[in-house]
Amino acid sequence: MSEIILAKNAGFCFGVQRAVDEALKIQKQEGKKIYTLGPLIHNNDVVNLLKQNNIYSIELENINMLNPDDIIVIRSHGVSEEVINSLNKLQLKVVNATCPFVTNIQKKVKKYSQLGYTIIILGDSNHPEVIGINGWCNNKAIISKNGELEGDIPHKVCVVSQTTEKVENWEKLIKSLSTKVKELLAFNTICAATEVRQRSTNKVSKEVDFMIVIGGKESSNTTKLYQISKNNCKNTIHIENAKELTKDFMKNNINRIGITAGASTPDWIIKEVIEIMNNEQNINCDDQLSLMNELDRRFVIGDEVEGEILSKTNDSIIVSLVGYKIDGVIPFNELTLKEESADIVRNFNIGDKIKAKVIKLQNSDGYVVLSRLEYEKEETYKELEVLFNEEKTFNVTVKEAREKGLVAYYNGVRIFIPASQIDTKFTKDKEQYLNKTLEVKLIDYSIDNHTKVIASRRVLLEGVRAEEEAKAWEVLNIGDVVKGEVKRFTSFGAFLNVDGIDGLLHLSQISWNHVKNIEDVLTKGQVIEVKIIDLDKENKKLSLSRKELLPKPWDNAKEKYPEGSIVLGKVVRINDFGAFIELEPGVDGLVHISKISHNRIQHPSEVLTVGEEVKAKILEVDEENKRVSLSIKDI
Repeated sequence: MSEIILAKNAGFCFGVQRAVDEALKIQKQEGKKIYTLGPLIHNNDVVNLLKQNNIYSIELENINMLNPDDIIVIRSHGVSEEVINSLNKLQLKVVNATCPFVTNIQKKVKKYSQLGYTIIILGDSNHPEVIGINGWCNNKAIISKNGELEGDIPHKVCVVSQTTEKVENWEKLIKSLSTKVKELLAFNTICAATEVRQRSTNKVSKEVDFMIVIGGKESSNTTKLYQISKNNCKNTIHIENAKELTKDFMKNNINRIGITAGASTPDWIIKEVIEIMNNEQNINCDDQLSLMNELDRRFVIGDEVEGEILSKTNDSIIVSLVGYKIDGVIPFNELTLKEESADIVRNFNIGDKIKAKVIKLQNSDGYVVLSRLEYEKEETYKELEVLFNEEKTFNVTVKEAREKGLVAYYNGVRIFIPASQIDTKFTKDKEQYLNKTLEVKLIDYSIDNHTKVIASRRVLLEGVRAEEEAKAWEVLNIGDVVKGEVKRFTSFGAFLNVDGIDGLLHLSQISWNHVKNIEDVLTKGQVIEVKIIDLDKENKKLSLSRKELLPKPWDNAKEKYPEGSIVLGKVVRINDFGAFIELEPGVDGLVHISKISHNRIQHPSEVLTVGEEVKAKILEVDEENKRVSLSIKDI
């Protein structure tokens, strides 16, 4: 059983398809006969189809036969500026279906001819496209056939090419000119779709035993496909349609048959050829017919498509789409979410594969508009969903600081970090995070109805803090002496940070003497040594003491305060039965009311005041019960 291999990108190119579609659409809208300036495409079958739809070809010399307001379509090959002006003077309704690639060449030719460059066009001087291009530089261009030039060449030239030329001819011409001219401005205007079609034809024709090239005999690009095929496969034929398949060919027993088609060949002609081969010969055509049917698919907004980059303009990338008969355009502003977009544009090359999403079915140039940005966004959302479900961390770059939080981006997707999730403590100055990269974790994710992507830095900091605390708790023991930083005060004491753990220094554990105002003894940020006097690892409670590290005032009290000695002290408390005299911090002695004065008094305050310094005699020292008896009147 024979096998058929259909070359990729065979058949209608974008420019031809656009011209045919435009003509059919205008005729349907107007409901009357319309005209094309010359055959719309070089394919008799399509020309006949257009006639059946009341669309007729008219030559330029017969244009005066038309009436004002008659509709005339300029074919994809384009025409000269003079022709367009003539059509407008006749008050005809002109529909310009010139291929955008050809229009681009015309603009370049006009611009640089006005700047004093001699224009050189690589192509066939009799081809309508070349004739039209030449008309945009006052028909003064030098035409090069097959990359060859004769005679003297000016020193300042601008070179363009017919869109259907061979790449090898272009390279030949540029190589020749580079040694002959001083100033060479070269624009490779060979249509990328043509190059792709020639490349795929070259590949297929090397792999088969017989090659069929389908297309009009007057079609330049089809003729070039035939030449390429013939060079690789001697058994190559050029046919316009299925009727030209000879009986002799149908009788041949061929293992592998290759098929390609020119830019002016519609799908239905290719299908007819394949179907006849299927009916007349034992050839497996199911796969190729399925492929052709696939190529008839229509776009839907949101479709994910893959294509090959055909060309790059100043503001967009043109893409040949796999599985469709229309090309796509990706504007630069729809190319990527990433900040380094300029670098990414430069890194895309002709022939690279690229994925994108459909955002508009057709623009004014007939392209389907694509967005790589929307494709990247969807891929990023999928990645974020995985990060959310698996509770993984990732890095974001902060771009905005707002009252309610930070706005950051991950691969171009907006991430919001609420103010409460920035840090473990309140963050007043959010501007400090601008343009910084933060590690975060998603705490809320939803893109069903309203996109919500919320992240937190705080949960990570708390996690790190929890790990540090756990390690710190493991090494803490009662009796350990540690350093702690004073963090905050309360009415009952102070909280200290000990290796990331909050520990309580109770008021009673600050000093051996009575402490009324804690801030008289300690300051925030002060680092002091303390002793662990109690800890509860399960409930995470840590009790500290400072006074345990201070000398105990009652140690050796009898030696320090011998009985009968005279001591100077300060009155610190007065009550009904006497007054307390501070001998040193933590050691108070009591002067009973009967030992204050030789005179009879009703209350100690009659003689003493708090803060007053007085001399007293030590009557007795009881270290065990921490009591000192004093007498003032016995001095």
